[in-house]
Amino acid sequence: MIAEKPSVGRDIAKVLGCSKAGNGFMEGKDYVVTWALGHLVELSDPESYGEQWKTWNMETLPMMPQKLEIQVIKKTGKQYQTVKTQMYRKDVGQIIIATDAGREGELVARWIIQKAGVKKPMKRLWISSVTDKAIRQGFAHLKDAGEYQKLYEAAVARAEADWLVGLNATRALTVKHNAQLSCGRVQTPTLAIIAGREAQIRGFKPQPYYSLKVKGNGIWFQWRSGQNHTTTDSREEIARISDKVRNSSGVVEDVKKKQQKSYAPLLYDLTSLQQDANRLYGFSAKQTLDYMQRLYEHYKVVTYPRTDSRYLTQDLVETLPERIRACRGGIYGPVCAKLLKSSVKGNKSFVDDKKVSDHHAIIPTEQGISLSELEYGERKIYELVVSRFLAVLLPPCEYEQTEVTVLCQGERFTARGKIVRHPGWQEIRSLQKEEGAFQDEPEEDELWDKGRKEEVLEQMPEFSRGQKILFGEGSISEGKTKPPLPFTEATLLAAMENPVKYMESADKSLKKTLGETGGLGTVATRADIIEKLFHSFMLEKRDQYIHLTSKGRQVLELAPRGLTSPELTAKWEQELSDIACGRAKKKDFEAKIRSYTADIVKDIAASSKTYRHDNLTGKKCPECGKLMLEVNHKNGRMLVCQDRECGYRKTLSKITNARCPQCHKKMELIGDGEQRRFTCACGYREKLSAFEKRKKESGGGVSKKDVNRYMNKMRQEAKEPVNNAFADALAKIKL
Repeated sequence: MIAEKPSVGRDIAKVLGCSKAGNGFMEGKDYVVTWALGHLVELSDPESYGEQWKTWNMETLPMMPQKLEIQVIKKTGKQYQTVKTQMYRKDVGQIIIATDAGREGELVARWIIQKAGVKKPMKRLWISSVTDKAIRQGFAHLKDAGEYQKLYEAAVARAEADWLVGLNATRALTVKHNAQLSCGRVQTPTLAIIAGREAQIRGFKPQPYYSLKVKGNGIWFQWRSGQNHTTTDSREEIARISDKVRNSSGVVEDVKKKQQKSYAPLLYDLTSLQQDANRLYGFSAKQTLDYMQRLYEHYKVVTYPRTDSRYLTQDLVETLPERIRACRGGIYGPVCAKLLKSSVKGNKSFVDDKKVSDHHAIIPTEQGISLSELEYGERKIYELVVSRFLAVLLPPCEYEQTEVTVLCQGERFTARGKIVRHPGWQEIRSLQKEEGAFQDEPEEDELWDKGRKEEVLEQMPEFSRGQKILFGEGSISEGKTKPPLPFTEATLLAAMENPVKYMESADKSLKKTLGETGGLGTVATRADIIEKLFHSFMLEKRDQYIHLTSKGRQVLELAPRGLTSPELTAKWEQELSDIACGRAKKKDFEAKIRSYTADIVKDIAASSKTYRHDNLTGKKCPECGKLMLEVNHKNGRMLVCQDRECGYRKTLSKITNARCPQCHKKMELIGDGEQRRFTCACGYREKLSAFEKRKKESGGGVSKKDVNRYMNKMRQEAKEPVNNAFADALAKIKL
């Protein structure tokens, strides 16, 4: 049996009674369970097809092997050999594919089997969770692997299309402009989304607006127009209304009281967790995924992280009490104790088998842990998972909402109040606020700030219809509409997940397909895509906001038009779905892709557009002597050789976690050797040696060991080639 990951393999092995541990497998009386490490086999590098593609030049493009081959991934080659050995055992009569239930999971297993050349009968275990019950039920209903052949063909078609289009377009751009340029079906539309937002910001013209509040019976009432707006663009109008109602009596026209409930947010999938972690703690999507992987694989305290579901399956409900017990450490202990006093139930708000495909939402496991064992980032991510898990188990927050409407001189004014009767899940929010770990949720779409939000009072006097209210002096507020905010990693992840509103096409079927298939990239790859865009210097960060670099903007101009829109992904997904369902043939899709690839290479070669380095320095590369480029990396600045064949780079500075003693912002570490020093935007300067001494004397901060570890990381990053002819990074595109 082949599982996709070690943790899943061990879960299955436990249920099957496979207790004998081998190197990369588990064995029992009737079964041998082994596993991949994600993909163990991938499409072969272009260089493996012959001498013609070992060097990059336009004359050998497009690269169109008659048949795309597969190869073993070197860094996981040992585990591949383990899996292959188990499959060839004489006492193994059939292979059970137990990889993730989905297109990519099918590809993981089938490529391993194909590369190994095994011809034994195959069965398919298709489960969406790895509880003991789900595994047993899955084994009771094993499917013939042939039923999933079309799904496998769709997976191969997607992988081959990305290879053909992505590698050919990247090589063509790079060779044409002699610069380290890349494009692809996912990364280039992501750049386009950011470019669109920046264009909105540049083209935005602020408009003034005015609002009015007047005080009566000790509270402020907000003016509302006939269209129920709280602002107007006319200063004269708002001044006239203020004068009209000043020192006038109004009458309470209406008093509305409603008993309301608010429910906890849905459980986390990976994307929503990455968004909150970025918003609350500034963690990058990649950092959050790395922390989650460690919590999942090493500490075993959270479930599988790379999920796109925010629901649980019914078979998990019986495990909830044990999972609550595992969360009793830290600030949520009292909440856990309260939940365990009564029967823990699952309801449709977070338990729905139909809304779980490959993996259920992220929740804690039954494994407890002392929070002191976790590093800062690990602890924060674990606490987010725990807090969201406990929140959905608590009852809704119940509150009374009051709205008082006053009519004065023909103008309408309102005041609103809210009294919480039963906090319910908001108890979690209160605990988070006490810890300083919670900020109010942002608007779904922070595009236009039309004015201040209407104040909601927590204490409000009693009012009755017909009651007289004497208004005093009014307070006029003036503001201007604001442009869209630049993307943060959190909002960019949301845009990649739901890119429909950034599509120019009016084709509703394409938009529907893109919405149903999860947008640009997958929940597992978006973090890597964003990181790749930073590392290739097409994106940079200013504070928490993401901006295109000159390189990123030029790539959008130079890239084939079809690769800059999410529409290509939508069209592919429609055709891949047809292949998986047997409505279309893989060979027909492949023929289209090969024709499209030839066209984009031809267009790039014929283009009269040019690429211009606008960040050249006067410093020469020590390897080849050409002038170097200064680039803003995600976490600092570095010098990079302009020659794509060279790839030399040197770190100039790094944004650290060390805080400025004056303004408390993160400081930059610059220089070499004894001259290394911390600098801050506020003007503060401090040598590294002085910093270490100060921290040692204060008994806290960064240890010498931490600094050395950090400097080793810097040196390692400086050694990594930016491009490496893109052979290593881009030949292994997984979008």
